[in-house]
Order: sequence, then C-alpha cells, then structure tokens
Amino acid sequence: MNKEDITVKKLRDQFPDSILDVSFFRDETTFLVKKEDILPIARFVHSDADLSYDFLSDLCCVDYLKREPRFEIVYHLYSIKNNKRARIKAPIPSNHQVISSVCSVWKTANWLERECYDMYGIGFEGHPDLRRILLTDDWEGYPLRKDYPLKGK
Repeated sequence: MNKEDITVKKLRDQFPDSILDVSFFRDETTFLVKKEDILPIARFVHSDADLSYDFLSDLCCVDYLKREPRFEIVYHLYSIKNNKRARIKAPIPSNHQVISSVCSVWKTANWLERECYDMYGIGFEGHPDLRRILLTDDWEGYPLRKDYPLKGK
C-alpha cells in the first residue's frame, strides 16, 4: 500500500475478490477490477464518506488489439472533498464487449459511455439511452478500434 492509502484499504476490505491489481504513479492510484463488479465498486467509492469520489472526470476505452482481454474501460475519478484522484480499469474481453453502466452513480457517464459505444462498440448494460453520439446511425464499424481501416470503409 502506498502511504497507507485509505482507498486501497477500503476497496480491498469491501471487494477482496474483485480487485485484480493496484498500482501507483504520481500520487494517483489505479485499480484493475473485475468488470462484473464495476457498478457496486462505483457506488461504494462514490458514497463512502471517507472516499467521496464524487466526480467522474473521464471515462474512456483502450484497445489492446493483440492482447486478451482486448479492451479496458478506464474511469478517471476525483474526490473534491479530499482533493484526490483515482483510476479504475475494467478489462473487457473481445468475445463479450459489455459492462454495466455507471450512469446511476455519475450523470457525466451518460455521454462518455455513449462515446465509447460509438467509437469502440462497447455496450453498457442499463444505460438509459445507448445510441451513437458522434457518428450517423448508418455508420458501419467502430473507428477508434485498432483494426479499423486507416482510410475508412
């Protein structure tokens, strides 16, 4: 644990089987978690009085084309109360590109999840309005995937 990080202790205590890895870089903690547990973890870090990660500053996807699991959804969190940042990553296998929506926890996730859906094809279960946000409805494919043709289709 880095300087007795309370976030690490609380998450390991609350979700002992869900935390796959923890790393530290420049005073930020990154958690690699099971995708099945993203919603309860998000609710916990948001509502726990000591943690209070009340701001989802970004949600994005990373495509590791030659690796399995191929994708990672990355949640960049900030606690205004504690002036502290954390990152949660959830691996997504190429054969089941779906994860729970966190819109019920952070309203900003709505458009960010739609962008991941539009650009990478990742589905978000429980999203209130999962549809394309940047591309037209008739667009084929997902342009930010590493195997998308460089000149388009």
